[in-house]
Amino acid sequence: MDMRYKVIVLAWCVMQCAWAMAEEVTFQANAPAQVIVGKPFQLTYTVNQRAKDLQVPEFADFEYLAGPYPSQSSSTSFVNGQRTSSFTLTYTYTLMANKEGNYTLPAATITVGRDTYTSNSVRIKVLPPDKVSNAEESHSSQARTAARSANQEGACFMRTVVTKTKVHEQEALLLSYKLYFAGVDVAQFTNNTKIPEFTGFLKQEIELGEIQTELEHYNGRNYQTAIVYQTLLYPQHGGDLTIDPATFEAVLRVQTRQQVRSIFDDFFGSYTNVTKPLTAPGVTIHVQSLPAGKPASFAGGVGKFTMNSAISSTQLKTNEAMTIKIDIKGSGNMKLLKTPAIDWPEEFEAYDPKVTNNFKTTTSGVSGTKTIEYLAIPRASGEYVIPAVEYTYFDTDSKSYKTLTTPEYTLRVAKGANEVDNNSAVVQNYVNKEEITQFATDIRYIHPMNTDKATEIPSNGLQAGGLTSLLYIIPALLTLIMLIIFRKQIKENADQTRVRYKKANKVAQKRLKAAQKLLTANNKTAFYEEIERAALSYMSDRLSIPTAELSKDTISDILRQKGIAEPLIKAVNDVLSTAEFARYAPSTDSEMQSLYDQTTELIDQLENQKL
Repeated sequence: MDMRYKVIVLAWCVMQCAWAMAEEVTFQANAPAQVIVGKPFQLTYTVNQRAKDLQVPEFADFEYLAGPYPSQSSSTSFVNGQRTSSFTLTYTYTLMANKEGNYTLPAATITVGRDTYTSNSVRIKVLPPDKVSNAEESHSSQARTAARSANQEGACFMRTVVTKTKVHEQEALLLSYKLYFAGVDVAQFTNNTKIPEFTGFLKQEIELGEIQTELEHYNGRNYQTAIVYQTLLYPQHGGDLTIDPATFEAVLRVQTRQQVRSIFDDFFGSYTNVTKPLTAPGVTIHVQSLPAGKPASFAGGVGKFTMNSAISSTQLKTNEAMTIKIDIKGSGNMKLLKTPAIDWPEEFEAYDPKVTNNFKTTTSGVSGTKTIEYLAIPRASGEYVIPAVEYTYFDTDSKSYKTLTTPEYTLRVAKGANEVDNNSAVVQNYVNKEEITQFATDIRYIHPMNTDKATEIPSNGLQAGGLTSLLYIIPALLTLIMLIIFRKQIKENADQTRVRYKKANKVAQKRLKAAQKLLTANNKTAFYEEIERAALSYMSDRLSIPTAELSKDTISDILRQKGIAEPLIKAVNDVLSTAEFARYAPSTDSEMQSLYDQTTELIDQLENQKL
């Protein structure tokens, strides 16, 4: 039994070593991102395996107070027959900063087995201490206590923080509502929050996840801070745009000031929840309109972009599909970029391009790639040139327009098996009788009749002449009557532009009805797409512009030429911009309903205009 027990223990130790060696070694240093001059803080080094010989850097910029204090913990668990174990060894140092600034603690090293591992370096921002008020400089202890107490009043407030106050039209800026608090704990926010409408901007909210706090020195005092709301804003027109104040309601956990009745009151303290309204002040953004003289190829982009293209093949046959792919990369108002058009030869049958957006939204803005794939099929052989595609954007660094260009492609299209020879399609003026073949049994080649041997066609009792006349006269009369009745409709149908003009409202209403169903189903992406299609197809039909050539600038220019008032033109642009942008940005049910009502009202107003 003793030998068996020893074997089991030895096997268990071997397994423990094997599991320990199989686990990847991690060695990490941690410290607060911000500390205050004169206040101690802790620096820890953690390794997930048994280790020795910790070598830390010299703490030249900090005062060493204590450490290292080693501590370790381990755990083992069995879940569904699987054994999992963990081990943690931690060394703790206590340091203190004596001077404000930004510092970096170099990496430390530690030995696990025969190998040496290196930790990460640590960056620490040292903030200045709170400014001492005149009251606190008094020698009286009661005065200092009263000053500190007074200083805690109003120690919770909101700020509106924007990255820029001067931007160009469509240039993104980041707005944050930031909470500052000291001497109190913020338990939560109530639902009594009111965020402004951001009139004149398109917005895209930033997903914050779990709210994190950090230290910040502001107006001579150190506060715990947290960002509670953040959004990217894209100004839609020039001028001074004012953002209204935002209101929040916070639940504060404060210590009650009551007489200490026992040692437990003094030790545990007594707290109560207090509701406090907080207001983030408004701010004015100075927006400069984009410079005049926009190139014809300007696609609405504002930021920094590059463009490249590739073609599937330059050697193909008729009726074989070919593709051109264009990638637009960069950062800026990526989600508002228009799709460039390719000027295909007439002999090519082109299809709607496939657009794929791969965007990433961060506090720095929207960046990523817009990929457009164009599919076309040549229907005739020959050599063709696909012109270069020009794409112009406004560069926010140089404050000027820049044009990107793709290469010009030359295609050689060989004759395919199914191509129709144009020469053989020419209609001949005559046909040889040998080329006439018999179709079934009812049509044959008719030999010329010899008039000398012609025979009479027997009569069946009816007057052949009168019957034949009636057979010609009746259809002619019916045709004439129908021409008179439907003459106006035929004339109107011949004018396709007028037909589209008259049916514009009907088509738009059908799309709005579909959008209403999507709104009820809360299908946000499809709803905004349908609203955008409704507005674009309506403007295309009313203004007689192909949908592919529509843009906000084109629509605005034509509406001005037709004498439409600026507020109505702005309403058109607002609907198009909001629908286009909101497909990618978070939105609420009330915003969807508002856009639906706005679009419906807009179409009703345009119906009363002479376009």
